[in-house]
Amino acid sequence: SHIFKKNHDLTKAWKGKTEQLLRVDEHDFTMRPAFGGPAIPVGVDVQVESLDSISEVDMDFTMTLYLRHYWKDERLSFPSTNNKSMTFDGRLVKKIWVPDVFFVHSKRSFIHDTTTDNIMLRVFPDGHVLYSMRVTVTAMCNMDFSRFPLDSQTCSLELESYAYTDEDLMLYWKNGNESLKTDEKISLSQFLIQKFHTTSRLAFYSSTGWYNRLYINFTLRRHIFFFLLQTYFPATLMVMLSWVSFWIDRRAVPARVSLGITTVLTMSTIITGVNASMPRVSYIKAVDIYLWVSFVFVFLSVLEYAAVNYLTTVQERKERKLRERFSCSCGIPHSKTMMLDGNYSESDANSLAGYTRNQMVPEEEKQEKMVVHLAMSNESNSSRKRGLKGHVGLRIIQNTHAIDKYSRLIFPGTYIFFNLIYWSVFS
Repeated sequence: SHIFKKNHDLTKAWKGKTEQLLRVDEHDFTMRPAFGGPAIPVGVDVQVESLDSISEVDMDFTMTLYLRHYWKDERLSFPSTNNKSMTFDGRLVKKIWVPDVFFVHSKRSFIHDTTTDNIMLRVFPDGHVLYSMRVTVTAMCNMDFSRFPLDSQTCSLELESYAYTDEDLMLYWKNGNESLKTDEKISLSQFLIQKFHTTSRLAFYSSTGWYNRLYINFTLRRHIFFFLLQTYFPATLMVMLSWVSFWIDRRAVPARVSLGITTVLTMSTIITGVNASMPRVSYIKAVDIYLWVSFVFVFLSVLEYAAVNYLTTVQERKERKLRERFSCSCGIPHSKTMMLDGNYSESDANSLAGYTRNQMVPEEEKQEKMVVHLAMSNESNSSRKRGLKGHVGLRIIQNTHAIDKYSRLIFPGTYIFFNLIYWSVFS
């Protein structure tokens, strides 16, 4: 008999015993507890089960959490000798009063219902009630992408009573900042969760009045390594690849043009891919600055070769005219044919000064005469040298080798300087 009393099953009592114990049918639960009196305090605590996703395109986040409410309803008090509580599922919730808390700025939310509604109601003998449910909610998060992807985002999930103002229902965090618990296994692929914390304040609606609003705030810092591999490193490599053209012969037009066009198109593809996964914001992001500056460097390398090619053409045209101006047709016997260029000394060049046309080529050998072009590329007259000294700047511009030589230093140096400023500002 002792064992029978210890394991006595109350569910074998006559039907309706629980309802009679709670006196559910004797009260009007459409009214809040202590209706007409002061505001009923409702404590809240939350345990975050998972932070499922963060969407930059939609500017929202999805969170699964256990939401618990605590309040006292004397209409649910019952006599008890052992002061033990009674636990019920979601079926009793439909018969009693519960706080009408909703999520402000939520886009979608639902209470899990597998295998049954994930709702628990625990009633204590003195009328204190614990109401718990498992909810997944997708809520809006206003994000600032001005420092993307070197950014930190602060999002908040807001709870508020829909019908009861602060004069009827007072929402508060049950244990202050300790009311928010998180699972230690929460992790995100792109973000590092820095901290969770709670706040509360009053919200005003012009039509209905003041409401207590609770905030679940969390700060996320984005992992940069993914963007280093997918965006920054490829962009940097494309810029460095464009510098290879400075070491290619300026006469290799297909090689330098195809290299420049390839790097420009690749940079365009990288920029398009990054912007495709981002919302169309009207301000400049940090990644935009880096990619567009890199694009400008690649584009300038193409323009650099265009300048080199154009100045080379102009220089060759001038040299051709110069050769035509100083060229002469002198008939000499085949056996005395000579080619004079700038490598011969003045004595060698003047050795022909004493020859006359008749002495150099007899009449009977005129059919064997040849045309000798005297190439005077390195003229020895001092007047021309003095003229060039006054035009050093023009000489550097016309010297296409100098443009490539200086580009090999200016382009890398400027790009390294830009990277130092960029990472010092945004990191």
